Amino acid sequence: MNSLKTFKLAHIAAMTQSKLIGNPDYEIEGVADLERASAKEASFLENPRYEQAMQTSHAGVIFVNSHTPLADDRNFLINENPSLAFQQLIDAFFKEKGELTGFTGIHPTAVIHETCQIGANVKIGPHAVIDKEARIDDNTFIGAGAYIGPYVTIGKDCLIHPKVVIRERCSLGDKVILQPGAVIGACGFGYITNKAGEHIKLQQLGKVEIEDEVEIGANTTIDRSRFETTYIKKGSKIDNLVQIGHNVTIGAHNIIVAQTGIAGSTKTGRHVVMGGQVAVAGHLKIADEVMLAGRTGVTKSLPTSGKYGGLPAQPIEIHNRNSVFLNHIEKYIKIIKALQEEIKILKNNLYK
Repeated sequence: MNSLKTFKLAHIAAMTQSKLIGNPDYEIEGVADLERASAKEASFLENPRYEQAMQTSHAGVIFVNSHTPLADDRNFLINENPSLAFQQLIDAFFKEKGELTGFTGIHPTAVIHETCQIGANVKIGPHAVIDKEARIDDNTFIGAGAYIGPYVTIGKDCLIHPKVVIRERCSLGDKVILQPGAVIGACGFGYITNKAGEHIKLQQLGKVEIEDEVEIGANTTIDRSRFETTYIKKGSKIDNLVQIGHNVTIGAHNIIVAQTGIAGSTKTGRHVVMGGQVAVAGHLKIADEVMLAGRTGVTKSLPTSGKYGGLPAQPIEIHNRNSVFLNHIEKYIKIIKALQEEIKILKNNLYK
């Protein structure tokens, strides 16, 4: 992907705080992956499985870490986080293409209650609705068709993309990103069944609090609690199509991947990672630095950090070993049946 800009490798090295191996005057005018990159484009190697692709790549320069074997007569930029350094270069090339809208200021079709407080340099897109007593701080963007409910507070430098719903009394810190279709503060799933077998709705009067630098993916839902608070702590990143139940606390700097579901009142520690389609039962506690493989089912609290997988969740080495056994289950059954037959023959011979 080429841009209208060009950068010399010496400039790129300084900009990304990388060590240059190669020609400092060599010019780069775009970025691409290893397989598609031309001699005028930069690329990067993050995963060792693509080292062969690096060897055959035509890229003019490649970001790598210090453990990567380098080829002679090639340009390399050494950085312990090649992907992050590469992203800095992408931003330098294409920052102006990141504009979220061609509209400026507050669009005339936006509906804003007279009691709202709107900070400096806030952009509000077409047909957005800002309800009573809402407060939006400086430099925040509200996309087209978003709904900001009564008494909601939104901090500085937030990106609220189109069709987001933030319901009453919820609050966002600074630099929060909500992708399109995210719903913050819908009612928790709570009912009481009466003697007639009818399900009576419990009013969900709590709220959701999202701390600074959280990102929430498209069509993800985070429910308000019945009477307390659902928390998403600082720096956590939540993928698309995730369901977080009422009164959950997501700890700081968690990573939660798509189609994960977390039932009510569960609490996670810091730096927890959940792979895709993880299911977590309610009222559990998950320790700091727990990593859950995709499709793990957590039915009991995990008080010890480490890697887990399977249903129910178990240490990953046990899960992997059991998976190997299951792959050979048909062979084991045949062996067992053969042994049973041999035992039967031995018993018959013994009692003759």
